[in-house]
Amino acid sequence: MTGLTEETAYDWTRAAQWRAGQARLPGLSRRGLLRLTAAGGLALAAAGTAPGTASAAGPIVKPLPPELFEVYGTNAETRWEAMRGQGYLTPVDRFFVRDHTSTPVLDAATWRLTLFGSGLHRGPVEFTYRDLRALPSETVTAFIECAGNGRSFFTSQQGQTVSGTAWKLGAVGVARWRGVRLATVLARAGLTRDAVDVLPEGLDPDYVTGGVNLGKVRRPLPVAKALEDVLLAYEMNGQPLPPDHGFPVRLVVPSWAGISSIKWLGRIEVSAEPLVSPWSTQYYRLLGPDYPAEGTPVTEQVVKSAFELPWGATLAVGQRQVLRGRSWSGHGRIRRVEVSTDGVTWERAKPISPALERGWLQWEFPWRPRTAGEYTLRARATDITGVRQPEVAPYNTQGYLFGAVVRHPVTVAAGR
Repeated sequence: MTGLTEETAYDWTRAAQWRAGQARLPGLSRRGLLRLTAAGGLALAAAGTAPGTASAAGPIVKPLPPELFEVYGTNAETRWEAMRGQGYLTPVDRFFVRDHTSTPVLDAATWRLTLFGSGLHRGPVEFTYRDLRALPSETVTAFIECAGNGRSFFTSQQGQTVSGTAWKLGAVGVARWRGVRLATVLARAGLTRDAVDVLPEGLDPDYVTGGVNLGKVRRPLPVAKALEDVLLAYEMNGQPLPPDHGFPVRLVVPSWAGISSIKWLGRIEVSAEPLVSPWSTQYYRLLGPDYPAEGTPVTEQVVKSAFELPWGATLAVGQRQVLRGRSWSGHGRIRRVEVSTDGVTWERAKPISPALERGWLQWEFPWRPRTAGEYTLRARATDITGVRQPEVAPYNTQGYLFGAVVRHPVTVAAGR
């Protein structure tokens, strides 16, 4: 089995193997994808589909009140002011939604998870929802974050043109996930010593772009990572997964880009040869003038911080304010958070929660603005590896992994 557990090393290795013709892409020909790369477009041959896909109910099922969300078609971003006073976990009714297509309606009684491939000792193995719930369970508190979270700030702060959903900072949430370890299911299915990759696949509708069907959303993982800490989750914050968040079962891949945590899981190919997918060879890659032509992989999430304040909030002059926020990193727990209210000096914020390895740190900062006017608040975090948020994020044309300090505008006004 491969020893690759770190996302950067894994994606670099698989990309090199793909270019050398040593990795397989189920459902699409290598020749077709190479033609796509040369053309710079998305004119792909049709991909295969998996049985068991349900009808779409959406694009998003749950209510999306404007005081909690900003909605972008099939996606919904949490408003950070809606998190104030909500405790450590993101409530389900406030958890962001990232769909490539729309939320499917699935029946747990008829749902099946199928494992198959050359990395198993025997043929396809099926698990029912009841089968999974009967296995030993594990609970993990972890954030899931879209790789494009913060994308809009490439334009609004850095004046750069990027493509994709114009997320601010609300495409992230922390939940307590309960389920069965993928390692347990792989062992039950008969994992071989030759297995190197797993390819989880969702049951949401096929992803079609430019009139071309790319099939199901899917992205490979190394077997070593699958055996380390990946969860097949069926509960979120103590309740069965809601439809928009992957019911009946989803993958939770701590610290890796959100695309790896496949929702509405239906099939997992277990392979003795390297695997890739359009979501690892074409999407979720860093492209731009400072990157090679084929791009570099989107890797672990970067350090970020957010204030629990409305954008452009109005505060009263002379009154004591308690600014609150949260910081997180894909590299590990947060060590320190600093806040600036004048654009020059930085002061330490006070932690008000544990700094969990796979979660975030809540913090607060007292401030009494003495004069009315326009202010820009800044928060920057440093994680356990010593990485601190920079003033400028490295540019890429897809707007992934924005980790720079965000300038949050507020107005301080005289009381009436």
